[in-house]
Amino acid sequence: MHAFDVLGDPVRRRILELLADGELAAGEIGAVIQAEFGISQPAVSQHLRVLRDNGFTTVRAAGTRRLYAVDATPLQAVDAWLDRYRRFWSQSLDALETELARGRRARRDPR
Repeated sequence: MHAFDVLGDPVRRRILELLADGELAAGEIGAVIQAEFGISQPAVSQHLRVLRDNGFTTVRAAGTRRLYAVDATPLQAVDAWLDRYRRFWSQSLDALETELARGRRARRDPR
């Protein structure tokens, strides 16, 4: 499955958002996803499996719990693909940075 196929699903994107802050147990992930998306625990497990099978997450056993964490390797491929398109927004971001700096200077030195 292609990285964008995996990331195309909002449930899987949300799971990755949750894991971006650190490792979580499958039950913790399931509770949040079930509450936010109204899907069953088996459906959450399927999404976790897709993420794991496609290399987006790692899982380790800790007693009876399964702890999931982000594996950034497939995200590097997405970043490389996006690199070609960064020029469309990098100038705008550079201009925004310049304007923000001007605003900070103006607040420090009102003449």
